[in-house]
Amino acid sequence: MFLLTVKLKIMKRITLIVLIALFSLTQLSAQEPSFLKGDKVLNVGIGLGSTLYTGIYYKTTIPPISASLEWGIVDFEEPVLEKAVVGIGPYVGFASYKWEYNYLGANWGYRYTNIIFGARGTFHYPFLDKLDTYTGLLIGANIVSSSEFGNIDPLYNYSQASSGLAWSWFLGARYYFTESLAAMLELGYGISYLNIGIALKL
Repeated sequence: MFLLTVKLKIMKRITLIVLIALFSLTQLSAQEPSFLKGDKVLNVGIGLGSTLYTGIYYKTTIPPISASLEWGIVDFEEPVLEKAVVGIGPYVGFASYKWEYNYLGANWGYRYTNIIFGARGTFHYPFLDKLDTYTGLLIGANIVSSSEFGNIDPLYNYSQASSGLAWSWFLGARYYFTESLAAMLELGYGISYLNIGIALKL
């Protein structure tokens, strides 16, 4: 009898959770998408929190900045995903840092410049009116250049450039104040952990 009572309570809770989930999906499906197939959106942002260099001797000389252009290329007709849209477009990010050590009035260090460029694919689904929510992937190249500076030893003049793979998974949201202008926020692992900026629908 005790086990039967426990099972009934569990079934009631599961039923309640399912009903809440179905109600939530019904409410979400009523939201109008802010990003549609054929739309073109330009994003411009500034980054907070470096994913490239950390440590007490590192300083930001130019904060991470980024720009991306996105086209809506695919929409869905299935009932659950009928408001979802897939986008694609180019991305570029730039940041500059320096590592500096001071000793008895002299200094020595390195300057680093990073340029990330590539392509992004995004999946959009609306949860609230005027709010374009999405997730996506970036893949591209990270071009790094470094140069030595300082007066500890005037012969220190080393410089080098290299490149490697750059990728990032990200979550983003754009809130539209007007039909074409939005505030943008993205979390991910690219040029920085957090990007804030504006988006313009072209």
